[in-house]
Amino acid sequence: MQDEVQYHVKLRPGDIGRYVFLPGDPGRVERIAAHLDDAKKVAQNREYTTYTGSLEGVPVSVVSTGIGGPSTAICIEEILKVGADTLIRIGTSGSLQPSIKTGDLVIASAAVRDEGTSQQYVPLEYPAVADIDVICALRDAARKLGHTHYTGVIHCKDAFFAEEPHMMPDNEHWERRWKMWQKSNVLCTEMESATLFIVSQLRKLRAGEIVAVIGETHDGQVVIEKKGVDEAIETAIEAMRSIIKQDQESEKA
Repeated sequence: MQDEVQYHVKLRPGDIGRYVFLPGDPGRVERIAAHLDDAKKVAQNREYTTYTGSLEGVPVSVVSTGIGGPSTAICIEEILKVGADTLIRIGTSGSLQPSIKTGDLVIASAAVRDEGTSQQYVPLEYPAVADIDVICALRDAARKLGHTHYTGVIHCKDAFFAEEPHMMPDNEHWERRWKMWQKSNVLCTEMESATLFIVSQLRKLRAGEIVAVIGETHDGQVVIEKKGVDEAIETAIEAMRSIIKQDQESEKA
């Protein structure tokens, strides 16, 4: 049973490293894998594309999750069964604060659970928080690389077009909610963070997230330009490199 291929991601033990990057878009996997040494495609099924290479001489993988909580939860549940234990999501988002511009980076410390998948795991009273070591590694990497970045609470939802209240039947409800999150100093909005943090907490995995701001939701501009994605990837690579080195030092101690 331990060697059984996982149903959705089509991976078995040995296919991936314990350190894994999680983009949503399968088209972003090869772009991230280009930063690894000797990366090769090891599996592809549905929204799940996987490459494995190495950083600092240890296996590191990139696995796409698709869009939203349900597919992200499936991915995490299955990759942990084949050896993953440290996850960094690299995604995109819409800014909820006027000071955060297109192309800036946001490192999530926690997520507003305004979606459904995480609620099927545990009640809303249970917080969705990132791993502190991953947060610090991402923040330190962004500082080192000189990328404009913000760290704090982000918003997670299921309905992408809720960012455009006029598209929703109860538009007044969504307008009120967006204003509330803005006044609560929530930095940006995306669709996977709450699931990532909740499932990882419950399964005792280390997880963090960095997103590039590609739209200004606070101003009704959902997608402006896919700026900042390369900077988010560079930051995540540098952060994972740091985590690997820290783990190696701990293992020697």
